[in-house]
Amino acid sequence: MLLRPTRDDLKLIGYNVARMLLIAAVAGLIPLAWAVAAREWAPAADFLVMVGLYGTLGALGLILHPQNDRLDWSHGMVVVALIWLIVPVVGAVPLALSGHFGSSLDAFFDAMSGITTTGLTLVQDLDHMASSMVIWRHVLHFLGGQGIIIAALSLFSGAGTATLYHGEARDDQIFPSVRSTARFIWLVSILNGVAGITALSLVAYLDLGFGALRSFYHGATIFMAAFDTGGFAPQSTSIGYYHSAPFEMVVAVLMVAGAMSFGVHFALWRRRSVLRNLETKTILLTFAGTLIITQIGLVAAGAYRSIAGLGRQSFFQVLSAHTGTGFSTIPSAELATWGGLAFGGMAIAMALGGMASSTAGGVKSLRVGLTLRSIGAQVKQVLLPEGAVISHRFWQNGPRNLSNELKQAVMAITLLYVALYVLGAGIGLATGVPLQEALFESVSAAANVGLSVGVTTPAMPAALKLTYAFQMWAGRLEFIAIFALIGFAWSLVRGK
Repeated sequence: MLLRPTRDDLKLIGYNVARMLLIAAVAGLIPLAWAVAAREWAPAADFLVMVGLYGTLGALGLILHPQNDRLDWSHGMVVVALIWLIVPVVGAVPLALSGHFGSSLDAFFDAMSGITTTGLTLVQDLDHMASSMVIWRHVLHFLGGQGIIIAALSLFSGAGTATLYHGEARDDQIFPSVRSTARFIWLVSILNGVAGITALSLVAYLDLGFGALRSFYHGATIFMAAFDTGGFAPQSTSIGYYHSAPFEMVVAVLMVAGAMSFGVHFALWRRRSVLRNLETKTILLTFAGTLIITQIGLVAAGAYRSIAGLGRQSFFQVLSAHTGTGFSTIPSAELATWGGLAFGGMAIAMALGGMASSTAGGVKSLRVGLTLRSIGAQVKQVLLPEGAVISHRFWQNGPRNLSNELKQAVMAITLLYVALYVLGAGIGLATGVPLQEALFESVSAAANVGLSVGVTTPAMPAALKLTYAFQMWAGRLEFIAIFALIGFAWSLVRGK
């Protein structure tokens, strides 16, 4: 029998959602300050409305302070799922008022794409969008990549807050304290930010001839999208706008850093080797494999006349796909001419994704590695003599046991991702999108990548916009928080 949530349950959830909304309100001050400094008065007014909404909702929620503020697993998951819905809804307000979106749904789509670090966009005339509005889109990436919850945990403490951390699909608890882990994640992000923005700004200034302020603007926005594996860019032609190999190299390093788990960042911080890790071996293997498949497809399609051009374009695009970033150095129309085999290589790279507990999406390389280990163990069991002892251990920052429970969890999440990919492709087919393009775009949305072959446009049906938005939301949170919210809503309506 389902039990209807009590008033205290609702207060507890509302109170914790409110605290997260206050973090979003503070984040909204960044584009507001930029708009004032740049004398972009209309966007400044729009951001003031947004900050006011975040602040008002947050303040109202704080009034609900419950007597017992201990979060259990279900409460925490519901809070996470709600935050990842409410923040883009309110965050879409200035986008909708900007005049660069055909509808409120389009603005919400972009806000959801931003917070989930996907990068698919329905923006119109991006090249003439106010710089403060561009900043807000990238701040959404940074909020989503590092996690609104992570920001809150760095500031607040309380019983049961670990459920919020795990609700954002993060498994690496680097320190015994979740609060200490959250602060380490922000430390890594800040240090990478200083290094990344400096490097990108210097390349823009020295190699591209940009002015100092323009160099910083492009450096900051591209860093937030690259390190958070987001994919938004300040120009409509993405990284192709810069036509600079040094710029692409810095971006590539940042994409790799973003796709690494924070556990790997910690190991590197302590100067420990990570090459022995199953996840590291797996992602190197799958990247090499998908790159080779893509390059063979490009050769077969005759897409490029020079080996250098083929190598440079394929390497960057596959790396962008595998890390879940979604940056591109070529137009969507050119990507659409790559041919079936190259398409397949790119789609596989997107579907597999980066490391667990990183800003990347997709199935994740650790689950891929564990699946391969499980298959290998089954094959050995068939081939070896009866009674032979088969090792079920693997190395991931230390020796781990591949238990049946872990195998089942890995298989369940993997199958859910496959189902999500198929769902989006099926709805794409139903709206008239060809199979190859429908599958590519669906995987890109569900794996939070953002690469497009031209399907994602303001003209696509509303049903497809909603489908991709749902895929971005579900894929980013890896389903569990979504199921918890659905169960909570059902019990609220039908519970006894």
